[in-house]
Amino acid sequence: MEEKPVSIIVGAALPAENFVQDLAQAAEYARAEKSPATRKAYRSDFELFSIWCEARDVTALPASAESVAAYLASEAASGARASTIGRRCAAIRYVHSISGHPSPTADERVKAVVRGIRRTHGTAPKRATPATADHVIAMAPRPDGTVTTLRDRALLLLGFAGAFRRSELVALDVADVEQVAEGLRVTIRHGKTDQEGLGAVIAIVRGEIACPVAALLDWLEAASITEGPLFRPIRRGGHIQAERLTDRPVANIVKSHAERVGLDPALFSGHSLRSGFLTSAAKRGASIFKMMATSRHRSTDTLIGYVRDQELFQDHAGSGLL
Repeated sequence: MEEKPVSIIVGAALPAENFVQDLAQAAEYARAEKSPATRKAYRSDFELFSIWCEARDVTALPASAESVAAYLASEAASGARASTIGRRCAAIRYVHSISGHPSPTADERVKAVVRGIRRTHGTAPKRATPATADHVIAMAPRPDGTVTTLRDRALLLLGFAGAFRRSELVALDVADVEQVAEGLRVTIRHGKTDQEGLGAVIAIVRGEIACPVAALLDWLEAASITEGPLFRPIRRGGHIQAERLTDRPVANIVKSHAERVGLDPALFSGHSLRSGFLTSAAKRGASIFKMMATSRHRSTDTLIGYVRDQELFQDHAGSGLL
């Protein structure tokens, strides 16, 4: 699905050149409403819907409520999770909106199907296993003279210590990191919950067993990186590339080092570092507000879940009853 520029016709006269330029700029701002990752996901989702419609000889744009309801039911029958179906629905709604068509997802028939799918298949997300502090200490490879080992060690320890999302981790530049006496001040210029780009600064404290500050400095020195992307791809032979590491290899690095220490790699993902920090902090009794200062959650709801999981058996009402 290719995003088309907004077109407006006023009367029969052709719009003035300045108006056309302003309109083009307005279209750019409209596209900026969604992050590039969201637009990419919506584009992919709507293409899947279009293929389904073409195979059944029905129109994808504008689509009927019946077509959308049938499509979502088909996706559920094929094993798609409720969260995926919700995103498919959002993509159809978004494309219709920017194209000037009423959204078929507002129809009660479509809403009823979505509710039925959630009730039938459940909405609990599939959670990656948290890479807790003891896991990360074991997973972080000890320096062996190779730049790949130094990079992976720095990535795992920094990713955990900053409760980073993998997209945030690979977006870091050298200029975003400031070394201070207590550790590092890291500027996150744009995050998942910061669509307006206000930015945030978090602290990375030094470690006694596996120090993320030392690991990062060792990597930068060995790689001779003084500016630009913090983490980069490494080709065969230890050749460090100039471009930025993408977020997909982060999950592969986590899985690889989990497997190296005898853990099941299928249980871990790029998100394991972030969830591992929060799980470990909750277990140590850290303040939920201090956890939020690092993780940058906008609401305490998610963090309360981490704390609750760690306190399930503390002062249990059933203790001593049997």
